Amino acid sequence: MLKFYFNGSPNPTKVALFLEEAGLAYEPVKIDTRKGEQFTPEYLKINPNAKVPAIDDNGTVVFDSNAILLYLAEKTGKFLPSNRAELLSWLMFVATGVGPYSGQAVHFKHFAPKDQNHDYAHNRYQYETDRHYQILDDHLKGRRYMVGGDYSIVDMALWGWARMVPFKLGDDAFARYPNVKRLFDEISARPAAARAIALKDKFTFKAEMDDEARANMFKHMTTKVA
Repeated sequence: MLKFYFNGSPNPTKVALFLEEAGLAYEPVKIDTRKGEQFTPEYLKINPNAKVPAIDDNGTVVFDSNAILLYLAEKTGKFLPSNRAELLSWLMFVATGVGPYSGQAVHFKHFAPKDQNHDYAHNRYQYETDRHYQILDDHLKGRRYMVGGDYSIVDMALWGWARMVPFKLGDDAFARYPNVKRLFDEISARPAAARAIALKDKFTFKAEMDDEARANMFKHMTTKVA
């Protein structure tokens, strides 16, 4: 059976959405990143980058959420748009733009040390995250889905991060992206999305962002390289 290494953050949740939508049997394996479980020798054999998610599909190991989505879509033939060029363009836009800038926006808004001046970094990542969502919103004008006329892995990839828009950009941010919000709401109403979100609740994860969690989540805070 396919093993799915996960926690409740955006990237694993979008893979959970695919697994639930496709009706694939899988064994969820929790990786509590606040406890440092991503650094165990066993997990580093699965993902040398010490991130979630990853899958082990009967000996075929895939890490990075977007690679997993593409692998599973190609394997099952599900949620795969026929226009491959457009699929790859938008999937990589989410992978290399939306995800990384969103992660940095969250970090500098919520987790960077408050006793240091991070105004420049905070403004840069807020700006770039907003810019990426404006591009997505413009693309979705007059379109139901991101690629072609059918629900696909690109929509799932976007949904995983769109769930965090208020946390990244403020409570009123969704008002700036009505087309993204419409797609987000449509996907969130699907039963598979509810199951994907609820998956984490079947396990106990460390909730406190204490010194141990910060040391495991943000190793740059204890290791100076520049």
